[in-house]
Amino acid sequence: MLEQHLAALPIILPLIAAPIALLLSRSSLSWLFSTLVSGLACFLSWQLLATTLSEGVLSYAVGGWAPPWGIELRVDTANAFVLLAVTAVSTLVLLYSKDSIEKEIDQSTHCLYYTAHLLCLAGLTGILVTGDAFNLFVFLEISSLATYTLVSLASDRRCLTAAFRYLVMGTIGATFILIGVGMLYMKTGTLNILDLATRIHFYESSRTINTGLAFIMVGVSIKLALFPLHMWLPPAYTHAPSAVTAFLASTATKVAVYVMIRFIFTVFGADHVFNEMGMDLILMALAIVAIFKCSYMATVQSNVKTVLAYSSVAQIGYMILGISLVSVTGLMAGLIHIFNHALMKGALFMAVGAVFYRVGSVDIKAFRGLGKHMPLTMAAFTIAGLSIIGVPLTVGFVSKWYLVTAALEQNHWIIAALVLAGSLLAVVYIGRIVEAAYFQKLPDSTDPSTVKEVPWLMLAPMWALVLANIYFGIDTSLTTEAANNASEWLFQNGNLPNNNEPEVSL
Repeated sequence: MLEQHLAALPIILPLIAAPIALLLSRSSLSWLFSTLVSGLACFLSWQLLATTLSEGVLSYAVGGWAPPWGIELRVDTANAFVLLAVTAVSTLVLLYSKDSIEKEIDQSTHCLYYTAHLLCLAGLTGILVTGDAFNLFVFLEISSLATYTLVSLASDRRCLTAAFRYLVMGTIGATFILIGVGMLYMKTGTLNILDLATRIHFYESSRTINTGLAFIMVGVSIKLALFPLHMWLPPAYTHAPSAVTAFLASTATKVAVYVMIRFIFTVFGADHVFNEMGMDLILMALAIVAIFKCSYMATVQSNVKTVLAYSSVAQIGYMILGISLVSVTGLMAGLIHIFNHALMKGALFMAVGAVFYRVGSVDIKAFRGLGKHMPLTMAAFTIAGLSIIGVPLTVGFVSKWYLVTAALEQNHWIIAALVLAGSLLAVVYIGRIVEAAYFQKLPDSTDPSTVKEVPWLMLAPMWALVLANIYFGIDTSLTTEAANNASEWLFQNGNLPNNNEPEVSL
């Protein structure tokens, strides 16, 4: 019975569980319940990925109404791959949250935190799985509203300003997306993504369609924090609670990158977007500037959360650069980096949250001498940092290997060199923190007896992500197979309404 609803369950479970988590009287019960729900969603996501790899696309008609008249949930290898990353990180962050939020969030709002987390998870999974353009906007708003709440929960009142800025920019982005979807509906009379792909080919020269494309691309670029529309992200990541930052940095912007991929390759078609509209050059230029500008900004920050926030914008540049190369290998590199960056940045922000838990600060000065007093935490930070740099045997190396390969396939030697040069800047901003931890002494104002490792419930999920950074850096069979299948499908069949790709109706 459950197999028939497999595509819907990752959305339905956290959506139903969210108000229940709020009603539970004790925060420990709310934490346990939320973690179990997220873990179940992760298991279901794994099942969906395995099914799409073996059987092809899954289509689920909500309420039994066949698409395009009814709402469709549609799962292929591309969104199942990202879905697995989102639900896995969500589960690990919830495990980590129990102790972390004790220090950073008022006790009275702990249940609200778990409720908002589950709502955000439901929204993100809905964005990934839905086959309807308007419902994509609805799920985007569900996740966004929950995200604004999560950012505002920190005891540091600066989080309110950060959340408000995030709300304003997020609302503008969502409005642009809604206007774009409205223009597509006005011209085609449908909101089903596959049906849009069928009808839109008859109107590719239409100003309305092209204007809708422009609105959607700008709106999604705000949501994914593409340079120069990224200024909401550093304050939000800096002042939000550490568990919230670890979750959002690993999931929200990655899902927005997927939305851009879906609109480009499934709705409008890569040929129209890149060859006729010339958006590949625009995205490539913005991605390269993002890599260098934001990597440089990361090198001059003193707050480690801000360092990692600017690093996130730079890493998004690598994802967009892969898309802009307009090749199977380039898109594959972008999809792999979506998955791999979730592992890297989740581990890094968890390590920073652990330092705040013990030291009460995330300034680089607060990291002095922690390599001796918090060896497991700083080892986790160092390994995840090496992954961001792209050192071999880590997932960061895999991402950049395929990105450089995609550039060299098209004889873009300069692009390949720029990717490698961007890694050198990562050495600088990660190296500053590692140097403070291992080659400097504890500040005189810090009592050594108070600086020790964090509880195991914070260390375990942190190290799970660190070990995943190493495992998927050595055994790339899952990530490369899923990303390669997804990119080939998107290029060959993603924008064709009647293809030979196997489809399973649930």
